[in-house]
Amino acid sequence: MRLYSGPLSMFGAKAEIAAHEKGIDFELVMVPFEMKTLYQPKHPEVVRINPKRQVPVLVDGDLEIFDSTQIFEYLETLKPEPALWPPDAKAKARARLLEHKSDEVYFPHIIRLMGLQATPDDPLAVEARAAATACYDEMERLIGERDWLAGSYSYADIAFYMAQLFGARMTAPMAEAHPRLQRWRDRMSARPAVAKVAGAMARYLRSQGRPLPEFLAKVMSA
Repeated sequence: MRLYSGPLSMFGAKAEIAAHEKGIDFELVMVPFEMKTLYQPKHPEVVRINPKRQVPVLVDGDLEIFDSTQIFEYLETLKPEPALWPPDAKAKARARLLEHKSDEVYFPHIIRLMGLQATPDDPLAVEARAAATACYDEMERLIGERDWLAGSYSYADIAFYMAQLFGARMTAPMAEAHPRLQRWRDRMSARPAVAKVAGAMARYLRSQGRPLPEFLAKVMSA
């Protein structure tokens, strides 16, 4: 099995964490990346397999797939234990919805902030941060006294951990109003699979002279 990812790919990191959590042996291929040119030129295997020309891409024998959620589903079918979706049908649906909302509801606000870092007072940046905070507020209410977002540890936790990591980097961090969610993040950071992947990302950022959120700096030094 071969996983193509990138040093700052949130979606690639999701897939990598999942494979580590499953204890699946795989070869990690980090495609070339530079801060100024990003992923140009694109890796030929990524271009060949994914029409969107993006990582992650997973190759397992004659199977070639892309998209982190599709990779989640394949890994869960390939190796059901340890389970990363809840067994109950409704709980599983809720967990899948949370994973989807992390990628498609929360993260687009962070993507908007990536293009507005030089103008933090721009109304669009203010709006994006407010929308991200509303997502944190929702997750804070949702998690309550539970350890994990969907009850049991799941792909929903992996997805939102990586998404909020980028949120913290892009001036949309959790606040004092989110103590339960911050404790959840500490539990996530302590998981070996998460620490391995997030720590590598932190070391890359540090090597490029980029600042690190406090929690990510702790992961790197753990």
